Amino acid sequence: MSAPLSPAPGPGGPRAARARSFNDAALLYAANRPSYPAALLDAVEELAGRPLAGARVADVGAGTGISTALLHERGADVLAVEPGQGMAAQFRSGHPGIPVVRGDGNALPLADASLDLLTYAQSWHWTDPARSVPEALRVLRPGGALALWWNREDLDVEWIAEAARRAARFAGVDAAAERKALRTELADPSGELAFAHREVRWCRRVPLDTHLANISSHSVFLIAPEERRAAFLAEERAHLLALFPDGVIEECYDVLLLVAVKPETAPAP
Repeated sequence: MSAPLSPAPGPGGPRAARARSFNDAALLYAANRPSYPAALLDAVEELAGRPLAGARVADVGAGTGISTALLHERGADVLAVEPGQGMAAQFRSGHPGIPVVRGDGNALPLADASLDLLTYAQSWHWTDPARSVPEALRVLRPGGALALWWNREDLDVEWIAEAARRAARFAGVDAAAERKALRTELADPSGELAFAHREVRWCRRVPLDTHLANISSHSVFLIAPEERRAAFLAEERAHLLALFPDGVIEECYDVLLLVAVKPETAPAP
């Protein structure tokens, strides 16, 4: 199931509990969540109008470092920004050579006009755009870019679409409405940013246990009662073994990438 796309959590309530849930599941997250294809980073460079090599980058909501490591491998001078203590600890364990600081997109611990690129992989939906958009514009240099991306299940694949519907019923969400929101008001309700978008399809083959662990690492499952979560995963295992008797699953994703470039000059009053 894709990450939830509804507005950012406040200081308390169910959304905040979902945001905090990752801290106790950081190792599960690091071991089982999918990465991103090289073609995605190619598209980031194209839409941002500059190579990643040598770019000053902050990866916000970095989690356990899946996207940060890819940016680092491309030669970016990258700093990870992560709000969660457990996730940051896992990041430091897995990527000791990449700096990480505690913080979030609503109040970035970064200097004005200090970045060529600001990235949010699977994390912009945890911010409040009324605060995170001005923060992005503050820390980006003129001509710098904000890049947001999400791995989303490829719903053109029949078994994936059926599995997504089962997960949506478990979570009690309208999956179609949440997917639509990602394209419209979620990114920037103010309309200050002009986003270009690109979609990149890719697949990975993983053992069934990895696939189920990936599902269970999403916040709606992390906060669910253990008995209910276990029952869902057992039923899902049975569904998938009927389709993949060798126990190897081909997960396919359609990565949505949104990139907005900060104008070189401020608009006239």
